[in-house]
Amino acid sequence: MYAFTKKELYICGAILLFLLAAPFIFANFKLQLAFMLILIVLAMTWNIQGGEMGYNSFGNIMFFGVGMYLCVSMQIGTYFPLAEWTESGGEKTFVHEPDQYFKGLGIGLIFAAIVPPIIAGLIGYGILGLRGHYFAICTLGIGIASGELAGGIELIGAGQGMTAPPFPKGLGDLETRGQFLYFLCFALLIMTFTFIRWLYTTKFRLVLNAIRDNEDKAEAMGIETMRYKITGWMISAFFCGLAGGLVGTMVGYIEPVEVAFDGREMGVFMVLMTILGGKGTLWGPIIGAVGFHIFKESFWTLFLGWQYVALGVLIIVIVVYFPEGLMGYLREKKPEWFGEVVDDKDRKAQISLD
Repeated sequence: MYAFTKKELYICGAILLFLLAAPFIFANFKLQLAFMLILIVLAMTWNIQGGEMGYNSFGNIMFFGVGMYLCVSMQIGTYFPLAEWTESGGEKTFVHEPDQYFKGLGIGLIFAAIVPPIIAGLIGYGILGLRGHYFAICTLGIGIASGELAGGIELIGAGQGMTAPPFPKGLGDLETRGQFLYFLCFALLIMTFTFIRWLYTTKFRLVLNAIRDNEDKAEAMGIETMRYKITGWMISAFFCGLAGGLVGTMVGYIEPVEVAFDGREMGVFMVLMTILGGKGTLWGPIIGAVGFHIFKESFWTLFLGWQYVALGVLIIVIVVYFPEGLMGYLREKKPEWFGEVVDDKDRKAQISLD
């Protein structure tokens, strides 16, 4: 059933109130909070194929980058020559009126939502026949190739990148811009969570789990596994594209390798956040993304110059001590929190074996 339980309503209500108040309580950290919401979206969507379907992908960064370039390019190209914008520094030569800025952003987000799923559907037939580490390596190559390809297209600035249209000056200062972008990210998160929670109550999730557990057996039972795998990847691409479009608007500058198609960081972060919270769960990626964002911001502040070493240590700790993620750890230690009834004798026996 899709209906929320009473406990879920309390939890979701408390989180909703906090997120609505957060940009006002933490006024100096609005963009950091907005970026955290984007990370949650990316973790939840990666979990569809990585956690539920068992296909670990490093290629979602391609959909993220495509959405970023499409959103900004359409926002510019709807009103000004895109080639001239990238050649002249854009915002120094052309100025968007408020209505042009918002209409262009809306058009850009529509393209960022539509095109990545189409790409996922087209290439899915070619690579979703691969399994295990072969699929993971193939998607890693796709992410790298996407950045190199974008770096050779002069229309979008090639290797030097391109700037996004600045927020209209007549509508307010950085405070107003920060609030606007935060609530856009907030709306995307609500849409993503609502859809994925509904999706996990349907037959679709059961089929993905069957593919993860034993794909050959699922095919023998008459399940068209390729159709479900492609659909799952297209759903991920849809939300990744929207997330990329919003991030491109937030950062204001797009570079192909270090920003849009940054598989070394963002591509790995999607995987790490989901594993940290717990693959194959609804709340695991959310908890993992929030925890990871806090760790990351702390590392980049306290261990500047050594941040990647600290991040590597975090990865080791997760793999060694939390192989099932935080949700898996909590489910094992506190099963009653998840509505599970465990016999005391069985629990004591399990503890003694541990």
